[in-house]
Amino acid sequence: MNGIGAVAGLAGRLAGCALACGVAARPERSLARDEAVCRLGAVAGERGWGVDVLREVAGPDADLLFPGGSAELVEAWFDLSDRIMIDAARGLDEPRLGRRVRAVILLRLGAVTPDRDAVRRALAVLLAPGHAGLLARVMARTVDAIWEAAGDHATGITRQTKRMSLGTIYAQVLLFWLARGEDSAAVAAFLDRRLAGVVRLGRAKQALLARLRPGRAQAA
Repeated sequence: MNGIGAVAGLAGRLAGCALACGVAARPERSLARDEAVCRLGAVAGERGWGVDVLREVAGPDADLLFPGGSAELVEAWFDLSDRIMIDAARGLDEPRLGRRVRAVILLRLGAVTPDRDAVRRALAVLLAPGHAGLLARVMARTVDAIWEAAGDHATGITRQTKRMSLGTIYAQVLLFWLARGEDSAAVAAFLDRRLAGVVRLGRAKQALLARLRPGRAQAA
């Protein structure tokens, strides 16, 4: 897919959007829009996200639901996928938050959006000139939805920091999944390495802060 490599360079910027944008405003939602985008999503991997395809699969007036064209269609599809992911994760009984986050990400990639070609084509739309802000909002909403599905209720700076970290991880794992998603074990292992890296960084940061505390420095 032309331009998919550009997502790698955007990983840090996408992560930062969770802090800069806060919770991105959600797109319009309705049963009619959900049904139409579901029909299109089922064939988008082969036929793309064009409004002409939408009219063929969802009715001659379906395009009236998405005046923004393909970009609005893609945004609505990702938003619906976020909601489906949250519902599908309700049965998770893992007590540890980190493991729930892992399970939710794998659920999203393996079950909620299993058609990698549809995702590739959707990202191609979002990577088109003029859509950088939309791409960031879509990714920020998905990151926020992953935390919601995992049951995280952090607030303030902790919430923002978590979303920044997960934004980078999710962008990297999404790229890996697009390239090698047929190997679910490899995707899970790649995700585990990314999550482990964040844990190591957190521990190193805490150790450094502990060494720099005034009381400790005076005692030394």
